[in-house]
Amino acid sequence: MKAAVIESVGRAVVAEVPDPTPGPREVVVEVAACGLCGTDLHILQGEFAPELPIVPGHEFAGEVVAVGTQVTEVAPGDQVAVDPSLYCYECRYCRNGHNNLCERWAAIGVTAAGGAAQYALAPVANCVKLPEHVRTADAALVEPLSCAVRGYDILQNRLGAHVLIYGSGTMGLMMLELAKRTGAASVDVVDLNPGRLETARQLGVSGAAVGADELDRPQGWDVVIDATGNAAAIQDGLDRVAKAGTFLQFGVADYATRVSIDPYRIYNQEITITGSMAVLHSYERAAELFASGVLDPDVFISDRLPLEQYPQALNQFASGIGRKIVVTP
Repeated sequence: MKAAVIESVGRAVVAEVPDPTPGPREVVVEVAACGLCGTDLHILQGEFAPELPIVPGHEFAGEVVAVGTQVTEVAPGDQVAVDPSLYCYECRYCRNGHNNLCERWAAIGVTAAGGAAQYALAPVANCVKLPEHVRTADAALVEPLSCAVRGYDILQNRLGAHVLIYGSGTMGLMMLELAKRTGAASVDVVDLNPGRLETARQLGVSGAAVGADELDRPQGWDVVIDATGNAAAIQDGLDRVAKAGTFLQFGVADYATRVSIDPYRIYNQEITITGSMAVLHSYERAAELFASGVLDPDVFISDRLPLEQYPQALNQFASGIGRKIVVTP
């Protein structure tokens, strides 16, 4: 079968690889679409994946075409979205319910062959059936949505909060849609990309600007979310949190990123700084939200490119052109 392969740092190709064969509790999924994510760029840059080469792609959905001997939950022909998370269920964090912090954390598309291919292998436990009305090629959005749902679990958001989001790429826009549905009094978005800001306006924001100084909230925001991973955005966002407010680090920064904090202000104003890592008990809820229409795929997915153009798709994503880019085998 054809698959995208990150062969070495900085090099991605499309090549022939062996077809997957399911184990007793595994299924083979014919991939309908696979989304690109910042994690894929980190893998390309030599981070995250423990070893290369790897078939990337942790955001995917498709049709079950083969099942293992002990699989009864799904059957060939079922349409599924796949949670890429692979946990050991044995370490301290798994036993405490923090599986996303697993000491042996692994993921389809990061440590095991992923969905940027014609076919992908997945444990049946990771497959969520999709209702008939959901277009499977759109359901690659379920995985990033499940990360956003996890972020809002961390926030334990209260009604009437004023929310500021840095970044209006896919993840920032998803956080925007969830903020609107969790009772925010206002949602503002900051981004340097005018095209992405226009999409935020299309989805409905209280304010959209290239800098927080352009927005009318001198007392700060109750909730500030970074969805960029950019040091300058993070630093600015930390300074925008209102008293008793919360800063959520949601965007994935590279390992070398550093910012400064004001310990006295954190103490004196009771500011909370927290983070959200990937998916935790949120994938099924995200699939249900997606099926209910919480996101408009035609707004979120800006480009659908053939698998053969995976290296070009990575370059386009890295340049910040478009929103969610998916490849279709």
